[in-house]
Amino acid sequence: MPEATVVLGFDYGLRRIGVAVGQRITHTASALAVMRNHESGPDWAACDALIKTWRPQALVVGLPLARDGHEQAMTHAARAFAALLRQRYAVPVHLADE
Repeated sequence: MPEATVVLGFDYGLRRIGVAVGQRITHTASALAVMRNHESGPDWAACDALIKTWRPQALVVGLPLARDGHEQAMTHAARAFAALLRQRYAVPVHLADE
């Protein structure tokens, strides 16, 4: 039986970052945690613990676009968070339109 591919999804917010765990074989996802996000940045200790526990093969960050598809301030913040994840962890980081 093939090993399940685990994906962690992040819903970036200025105060909180929602985290869900997804599994590619069954195409299911479940809410996992809520991390705090401060002016100084995300709770990296909490994120490190999630990465260590779940050992995801990929990370997905929700990309909040305006209804017309244009980028907004939160879009740029989510892209910046995705870039930080990409730098910090040795796994692919994908952006997904919310």
